[in-house]
Amino acid sequence: MKQKIAWFAVAALLPFVVLVSAFELVPLIRMVIDSFQYDGGQAYSLNHYVSAFANAYYRKGMINSLLISLYSSLIGIVIALFSSYSITKMPKKIQTAMITFSNMTSNFSGIPLAFGYIILLGTSGIITLLAQEAGWNIQSSFDLYSWSGLIASYVYFQVPLAILLLYPTYAGIQRSWRESAALLGASPLQFWRYIGIPVILPSIAGTFSILIANAMGAYATAYALVGGSYNLLPIRIGALMSGDVVSQPHLGSALAVILGLMMIGAMWINERMMRRVRRDLR
Repeated sequence: MKQKIAWFAVAALLPFVVLVSAFELVPLIRMVIDSFQYDGGQAYSLNHYVSAFANAYYRKGMINSLLISLYSSLIGIVIALFSSYSITKMPKKIQTAMITFSNMTSNFSGIPLAFGYIILLGTSGIITLLAQEAGWNIQSSFDLYSWSGLIASYVYFQVPLAILLLYPTYAGIQRSWRESAALLGASPLQFWRYIGIPVILPSIAGTFSILIANAMGAYATAYALVGGSYNLLPIRIGALMSGDVVSQPHLGSALAVILGLMMIGAMWINERMMRRVRRDLR
């Protein structure tokens, strides 16, 4: 009987395995193989990787992608830390509504998000025109089609995602811990320093890692706002894969592999740093 149940479980899992293999594993393996192909696929070498790191333009794209990911993730997680804690203090119905809203907004990205920003804060956007009528030229301090505009658009989908990931963490902080700390004479600041923060620190580290990966791989939002005028690695990969003038899919595959390694490296460094911090807190 148990063997039959085991075979049924394997059969039920098979469609999921096929789906993941067809749309994730096979393209990933193919991309890695393509990144080493050279001379029209007739030879294999590291030439594309050498070209990627030797070219200052591609190196700048790597740095820009890393910086925008770090900045947007840092801003997003700071906002989400306070926002998710505030949500836990609200009535249950409001909490449910806020989490549902966060779930919806975390998926609102790409072209629709860029279009929404253009409608509101573009050159002829609603807020831009209203500010002009009030005598304030908003574009003198904020340009949507620049670095600050990209940061603002990235933070929009980073904050709700971070809230979704951090909200359950505060449930792990039991009320009895606060009461016991207060009875022993600990202030709220001491409670969070010695009890609260160490408890939620692993979740903060994991959330920050996910936000970095989420921002580093974002393509549609950045492309819709700045097109090819701003040097980001996903935009460079897209141009090489389907460029109007020159297509270099093998070099694009190499840059995509580098982008994936950058994501993994950033998450690994973050995890290592958080482990050290947790050790020091103990």
